[in-house]
Parts: sequence; C-alpha cells; structure tokens
Amino acid sequence: MNSSPVHTPRRAAVTFIFVTLLIDILSIGVVIPVLPGLIEQFAGGSIVQAAMWVGMFGTMFAAIQFVCSPIHGALSDRFGRRPLVLLSNLGVGVDFLLMAMVNTIPLLLIGRFFSALFAASGTTANAYIADVTPPDKRAASYGLLGAAFGIGFVIGPAIGGLLGSINLRLPFYAAALLALVNFCYGFFILPESLPLERRSAKLDWRHANPLGSLFLLKRYHQVFGLATVVLLSNFAHYVFQSVFVLYAGYRYGWGERQIGYSLALVGVSNAIVQVWLVRKLAPRLGERAMLFTGMTFGGLGFVCMALVGNGPLFLVIIPLLALWGLAGPSTQALLTYRIDPSEQGRLQGAVTSLVSLAGIIAPTLFSQVFALFISDHAPAELPGAPFLLSAGLLVAGMIVAARATASMPRHLYAESAPDTGGHESG
Repeated sequence: MNSSPVHTPRRAAVTFIFVTLLIDILSIGVVIPVLPGLIEQFAGGSIVQAAMWVGMFGTMFAAIQFVCSPIHGALSDRFGRRPLVLLSNLGVGVDFLLMAMVNTIPLLLIGRFFSALFAASGTTANAYIADVTPPDKRAASYGLLGAAFGIGFVIGPAIGGLLGSINLRLPFYAAALLALVNFCYGFFILPESLPLERRSAKLDWRHANPLGSLFLLKRYHQVFGLATVVLLSNFAHYVFQSVFVLYAGYRYGWGERQIGYSLALVGVSNAIVQVWLVRKLAPRLGERAMLFTGMTFGGLGFVCMALVGNGPLFLVIIPLLALWGLAGPSTQALLTYRIDPSEQGRLQGAVTSLVSLAGIIAPTLFSQVFALFISDHAPAELPGAPFLLSAGLLVAGMIVAARATASMPRHLYAESAPDTGGHESG
C-alpha cells in the first residue's frame, strides 16, 4: 500500500538513521578480526576449540535475530521508531562494554546473546525511512542505507585489526564508545517518524514472532514473493562471509593484505552503486527493471568469480558484481509500497527475520560445498562451486520476482490509488 509521510522529512533524522546503521556495522566489523583470537585465548590456545566456539557464536547470533527481529518491528509499530532505535544503540553499547571486560567464553557468549538481542536497528531503520521518505525517493534512500553496510564492513575490520594489534580488547571498547556516542546524539537529535494516529492500536503478538510474521507477509498480494527474493539474495551474499577468505587463499594464494585490498574494493564499488547509481537510475528505469538489472549482474558476477583462474581478473569482476546492489533498494522500495503504514515495522521485522534465517543455514552450507569440491572425493575439482550456488540462488530469485511483480507498473509510486492486492486468509 502506498503511503505518504505525514511530516516533511528532516535531513537530520535521515542522516541519523544512516549514521546509526553505519555505526552498528562498524561496531560489528571492528570485532570481526579479534573475536576469534580472543576466543582462542580463552580456550587455552586450542584452535580446534576456538573454531567450534566461533561457529556456535555465529549461529546463535543469527538465531536470536531470527526470533527477535519481528518483535522489534511490532514494538516500533506500537510505540514508535525512536524508542527502539535508541534502545538498540544503548543496548549494543553496554553489551560491547561487557564483552571488553569478561575473561571466560561463557560470559563472552552471554555478551553476544544480548548483542544479538538489541542489534536489530536495521529493522526499525528501514521502517523509519518508509515513514519519512516520499515514495519517489524511497529507493534512493534505501540505497543510502545499503551504502552504510558496505562502508561499515570495509572500515570496521580495518579499524579492528589496527586496534587489535595493540590490544585484543581495544576494539570492543571502541565499538562500545561508538554505540553510546550515537545513543547520546540520537537522544537529542532524532525525532519520532510515526505519529500517534498511525501507530497500531495494540501490540499484535500474533505477528511478533517468526511464524506469525510470515502470515503477515502472506496477507498482502505480491509481498510474500518479494520477501522470498530478499531471502534468496541474502542467502547468496553469505558466500563472502563463509568462504571468500578460504577461496582466495586456496585458488590465488592471497594473504591478509591482498584479501583486505579486495574487500576494500568490494566496499568502495558497493558504495558507488548504492549512493550514486541507484539515485540516478531509479527515476529512469523504475524499481522493477532496476531489480532485474541488479539480479542479472549479480548472477553473472558470481559465475565469473567461480570460473576465473587468476587474481587480477577476479578483481576486475568485483565492480561488475557490485551492480547487484541495484536490486536491494528496489526490492525494499517495492515492499514498502504494498504495506499499510501502521505495519511497516512488522514488515521490516519479518524481512529481517528471513535474512537471519539465511544466516543460520548459509555459512555451514557454503563451507561444506567448498570443502567437498576441493576434497579427494569431489565429483570434479571446482573450488568456485559456492559462487555457482549463489548464482543459482539469484536465478531462482529472479523467477520468483518475475511472478511477484508481473502486474506492477514501471513506477509504483506513480499509481493514483493504493492497492494492497487483496488480503489472503492467514
């Protein structure tokens, strides 16, 4: 359902949401280089034990996000976006401070538990943008949020590696400081985006859980299909977190420096697409065409990455794959047009929950596929098999998107009348 913001968008508010996501990703990124080392230290230097715990930490984080994201969304629909954004910043800051001071793996695990519990600001941030951004600017605004993820995952690990070389706990203090400073900034700057008359009359616990949130998606024609596209796209993206480092080292002999440079290129290319190209192309192509353009480039990029035999050519492919970034903001914009304003938070909670579901399954799947195709028992030596799997997921996503958007016009925000497409029983 189309919605028009009640208030004129405030630049300070949109900027804060961008900064909030950027700091969230930075705070996660800065601990990536040091968390395994800290766990290994707590495990008495055992790499085997450390690997087991690192896997458990990742699975637990994704599982908690899967459960809690719909709750965050429902709470923001009932009480407003501002309290949830601020609570997320405060909770993440306190949690990182706790992790900086603990000395055992169980206490560190408890810290990560609460970090996952609070770190759902992406859910509320997406709903906030839908509240305050005019429909014709929405895809560009979501592109800006996408850029925050790209920038954060480039700068965060670099800062974490630098600070971690001084002291393994220093990145945790830095992450806590970033989150708490942002909380203080938001406390004085961030306005509420959801007025009282557009909030849910009561907290809908039926949809404030992963299964209930799926029924919410099914209530709207076309929305469930688009949410499935988000799931498949995010599942495909996990190939980078799961096997990129191992793949680059195995196939090209890259060390930490080359991998760092390549990830920097990924981040810069992604930022250019999300910040500049989405804004330029959205008015010309329309969201639907931009979605398919991005997915096509993503699929081609993954196939090329799977098959190229030398490192320099692999680097050339990274900007090609970055054009996949056209699809994400388009999909988010298409989703928001079809949902009632009072349910935007629950929509984003449901979508984030699906993304977290991918985070539970994808890392193990990709790592096992990589291990199989470089093993002695492989049907063929194909270290790039995980990237081919990601390409297949994007092809499946395009098929689903074609069905879900078949009746949509070129520009949804140009429609004269809102259309929920009817409700299904659910």
